[in-house]
Amino acid sequence: MATIFDNADAILAAVGQQLGSSEWLTISQDRVNLFADATDDHQWIHVDPVRAKDGPFGACIAHGYLTLSMVSCFLPQIVQVKMKMGVNYGSDKVRFPNAVKVGARIRGTGELVAAEKTKDGGVQATIRITVEIEGESRPACVADTISRYYF
Repeated sequence: MATIFDNADAILAAVGQQLGSSEWLTISQDRVNLFADATDDHQWIHVDPVRAKDGPFGACIAHGYLTLSMVSCFLPQIVQVKMKMGVNYGSDKVRFPNAVKVGARIRGTGELVAAEKTKDGGVQATIRITVEIEGESRPACVADTISRYYF
């Protein structure tokens, strides 16, 4: 269940809190192939299951940036902000500590690591999303997402 914020003060008061987790999502070869087509990144480690079987991971793996892009799927499952408008301001400190093999299940967990009022009346929140791989001790991705919310 998502953490819900309905005003700026609630966000500011929640710094340091865990926000919850998204649903698990299976990374399919079709999804990896579509991402390869969208980005023109057809490296064999992602799209050639026969060759990848003999590669360093024993299977095709998701692109790191595909894993990062799934944050936009996970974030609204983790936190909902009742606002007039929200803006994706960017990301900081993106890391990829572990590869996601095709067929693996991933999910996002969130922590509100910082929040401050902006000069234009909004709140800027930094939410650390950790993309976990089911059954693995190391995450696939850790990214500090920055959003601005206006109430």
